[in-house]
Amino acid sequence: MPDAAAKPDQSFLQVFQSRKIAAILLLGFASGLPFALTDDAFRAWMTKAGLDLRTIGWFGLVSLPYSLKFIWSPLLDRFVPPFLGRRRGWMVLAQVGLIIGIVALALQMGMIATLNPDQRSFSLQLLALTALGIALLSATQDIAIDAYRADVLTEREVGAGASMTILGYRIALLLTGWIAFNLADRLTWPWVYGLMALLMVVGLLTSFGAPEPVERDRPPESLQQAVVMPFAEFLRRLGWQQALFTLIFIIVFKLGDAMVVKMAVPFLGGKGLGFADADIGNIRQGMGLIATIVGTLAGGAVLSKIGINRSLWVFGALQAISNVGYYVLAVVGKNYPTMVVAINVENFCGGLGTAGFLGFLMSLCNPRFSATQFALLSSLMAVGRDLLASPASGELAQRLKPFIQSNPALLNNSYLAGATQEGWALFFLLTLAASLPGLLLLPLFAPWNGTRSHFVNLPDDN
Repeated sequence: MPDAAAKPDQSFLQVFQSRKIAAILLLGFASGLPFALTDDAFRAWMTKAGLDLRTIGWFGLVSLPYSLKFIWSPLLDRFVPPFLGRRRGWMVLAQVGLIIGIVALALQMGMIATLNPDQRSFSLQLLALTALGIALLSATQDIAIDAYRADVLTEREVGAGASMTILGYRIALLLTGWIAFNLADRLTWPWVYGLMALLMVVGLLTSFGAPEPVERDRPPESLQQAVVMPFAEFLRRLGWQQALFTLIFIIVFKLGDAMVVKMAVPFLGGKGLGFADADIGNIRQGMGLIATIVGTLAGGAVLSKIGINRSLWVFGALQAISNVGYYVLAVVGKNYPTMVVAINVENFCGGLGTAGFLGFLMSLCNPRFSATQFALLSSLMAVGRDLLASPASGELAQRLKPFIQSNPALLNNSYLAGATQEGWALFFLLTLAASLPGLLLLPLFAPWNGTRSHFVNLPDDN
């Protein structure tokens, strides 16, 4: 029997009562849970374990699979596991692997904490491989869940499905952020990771119980159909030069914001101002997450009023300017009210920027190939975040400290050295500079009064 959500005469509220929408909420939760375990929570543990900023920055490369998932996404279209169908089968395989991987990571973290710094080299390499495996499985789960959502939802249910996905994802970030950071002060990070592995069972059970999607289109009959056609259509529609510069723009648009995000936890914690994990969790992962949700919802509302082009201008500028809050905090020093303002302003503006940017990415996709093309574009968005911002921010923060402390004129200038005299103030000023390339490309890709007639889906209204 079909879900009630499929009946044409149902009310909008009834859509949210369907079994498939409940499943999508829980799958959104399963999608968000492993992401933070190789992101903010992982950096918090590394800071606690005494790893230097360079190592913390380079460890950000374990998130690389999120940037490269378009490479193997066609395989999930082409091949079908021997159980639960093309979508749910891949979800179950990824989730079982994630549970095993997170438990293994927790055990390794506990072991490394008992070793002296000069004994950690091999253990850290093994830890990096485990974290990389978790990110690989998590990205694979995301591909399968995105495809499941596209297959199972009717046109009427798309809005509810999207909102439930975001809600589930943000709930997971709340658990791995605010709650996990508070638990880490009472337990230890390895035990927290063990509890998070247990919570992944929610996603596993959901995958078994979720309704099976109806196949609307014939699956690809060959790897050539699954791999070549989406990319060939994208290049043919935009032309290779426009496509190349579009991909560069996607990589750099959120670069400055990503650099702040990658170093925020070390800066607020033991490598900077010295706030406790519980304080960071309460403000950044709790209150700040709510600010991100509000910013994303507000961004969606504004985008519908002023269009994609103007949204990119307004939100991009606010996203860059919001880094000033962290700069002020670096100059002022350990100050709770300033921390609250800096985190919430940056998270709210980051949410605005994400809403406008996702609208832009959706406008680039041909509906016929939206799954693979969106995987490609969202992967490139992650390239700026993980492949560029993470190591660059760690290297920059690590090198600024000796540079500042070896120059007396800079060391005595609190507007550059910061309250801790470690160069954090200059670091956040440089993140503003890193935001400029994306803004300077806006006249080419999103002229204020222009339209993009060669794009499909979500055309600009201006």
